[in-house]
Amino acid sequence: MKTPVADLLSGDVVRPLAAFRGSGPVSTCYLDVDGRRYVRAHDYELQLERMLRPVREREHRAGHHDVCKDLKRIEEHVTGGFDRSHTRGVAVFASSGDGLWETLHLPVSVPNRIVVNQHPQVRILEAVVERADRFAVLLADRQRARLFVFQLGQLVDWSERFDRLPRHEDDGGEMVKDQVRDHVDSATRRHLLRTARAAFELFQESGFDHLLIGAPADIAGALERTLHPYLRERIAAHLAVPVGVKEDDVREAAVAAEDEVLRRRESANVDRLRAAAGMGDGALVGLDVVLEALVERRVDTLLVSDGFEAPGWRCPSCAFLATRGPSCPLCSTRMEQAEDVVEEAVQEALNQSVHLEVCRGNADLDVLGRIGALLRF
Repeated sequence: MKTPVADLLSGDVVRPLAAFRGSGPVSTCYLDVDGRRYVRAHDYELQLERMLRPVREREHRAGHHDVCKDLKRIEEHVTGGFDRSHTRGVAVFASSGDGLWETLHLPVSVPNRIVVNQHPQVRILEAVVERADRFAVLLADRQRARLFVFQLGQLVDWSERFDRLPRHEDDGGEMVKDQVRDHVDSATRRHLLRTARAAFELFQESGFDHLLIGAPADIAGALERTLHPYLRERIAAHLAVPVGVKEDDVREAAVAAEDEVLRRRESANVDRLRAAAGMGDGALVGLDVVLEALVERRVDTLLVSDGFEAPGWRCPSCAFLATRGPSCPLCSTRMEQAEDVVEEAVQEALNQSVHLEVCRGNADLDVLGRIGALLRF
């Protein structure tokens, strides 16, 4: 059964998963199914098969039949098909031996990952919730105003008001046109003031990080000037969306604006990384030095190009990560080979509650070595 996003936002999903302790291993799968990258279902199904194959072979050799059964069930869930109109990422947690089966269809993409461990790997889910900004949408015309607050594509608050403009077509000629125009303009100003007041009240009650405004050009400027400064500084985009559109259309506009905000944030972090690394102050680029900084727990934000993989080594004693082995330079223990040390680095970053930025199609990060770190110290 698919878990509602509202339960995810409330913590009713993450907390029990984080506390789950069963008698056997738990299989965790995160899969990116974003239609902008995977146009056909077959495309992300191939990606899932590439991830599953080595894990399935390893668990089969180890005789972990319950795990193999869980992996098969995860595969069947994905290939069974689902509505992708509001789904860009899938998370599944399974342990047949302990009766655990939890699926989440997320309106944001997630890094592709399969982990088999003694407990659910919820760090990516926690990161999704932690970075789930709230987007408010304010739609208005001269008579009507609608306010929506979305988080992870879920409508979390809503408000609407209607202030009827004065009618003048039945005035019997008693009002001249200028008087009518002044009367209407005055009513519009009162409507915009009430709208601004309602928007600020919604901000105080629900809180939101970004404000999107849709209003006709003849009142858009006046509306923005009427807003509280706290709201004006949160304006992230202007929408060409009329006040009377359906809720799904408003949601789509909010999700599109959220994508743009995330792209700007990603680009700003890469620019910050490049500048700091160029000055040799507060940032590192390149796999070897980033791995070392992770081991030393100095990383605040880890930036990785999507799809970046590299073989490497991991120390089973002190968790040291390196591109060269086999002897651990810290404790001299013989290290184990890792098929993908970048994956190990991402998992270690999540374990340390490091901010993770998986960058897609960012040429600047690719030039810097496809991985970089903004440092705490």
